[in-house]
Amino acid sequence: MKLLENLGIITEHEKLYKKAFTHTSYANEHGLESYERLEYLGDAILELFMSDYLYKNTDYDEGMMTKLRAHYVCEEALYEYSIKLALNEELLLGKGEEESGGKYRKAIVADIFEAFIGALYLDKGLEIVNEFLKHNIIPMIENHKLDFINDYKSILQELVQTDRKSLKYQVIKEEGPAHSKTFTVEVMIDNICYGIGTARSKKEAEQEAAKDALKKAQNGE
Repeated sequence: MKLLENLGIITEHEKLYKKAFTHTSYANEHGLESYERLEYLGDAILELFMSDYLYKNTDYDEGMMTKLRAHYVCEEALYEYSIKLALNEELLLGKGEEESGGKYRKAIVADIFEAFIGALYLDKGLEIVNEFLKHNIIPMIENHKLDFINDYKSILQELVQTDRKSLKYQVIKEEGPAHSKTFTVEVMIDNICYGIGTARSKKEAEQEAAKDALKKAQNGE
C-alpha cells in the first residue's frame, strides 16, 4: 500500500489497514468487514493520547483541557488530519458512495482517521501510535493552531466562562479610507489584553483577536 510507504510504516498486516479504509458500502457489496470496529478502537486511543498531551504540555485546568480535547478530536479536526495525510485516497467505497463523492465526505473521512489509528495500534502497539501522532498530528495543532475551527470567539467565551472571568473586545485602531477601513481589535480578559487581531471588519478582527488569545494560551504565554 503506497500510503504506508509514504508514512514510513512497514507491516506484515496490510489487510488490517485495508480494513481501516473499507466503508460499509464497499463491505456490503463484497462481503467484507468494514472499518467500524477499528474506528471504535481508534476513538478511545485518540481520547487518551490527547488527554495525555494536554496534561503533560499545559497547565490548564480540567475545564479548559476538556474543551480543547473536544476540539482536537472533533469531526472537523479528524477530517483535516485525514486529508493532510491523504488517508482518503485509500478509501474503498461502494459504487454509489464513490460516485456521490464519498472520498471527500466529512463524516467518512473523519471516521477513517480513527480506524487507521485503531489498525496502527493493533499492528504496532501504543508506543508506536504515540510516536506517529506526535510526529504527524501535534505539529498540525502547534504550527497551524486551530485552523479547522471557524468560531474562535465562541471557543474563547466557553473557556473564559469556565474560569468565571470577564471578556470584552475593543477597537484600538482604525485605518484607511471609509470604503476600505482596517480595524485592529484587542480582547481583554479581566482587563488584561490577551490577543490582538486586524481585519477588514470589526467582527473579523474580533475573531482574529480571539484566535491570537487561544494561540497564546496554548503556548502558555
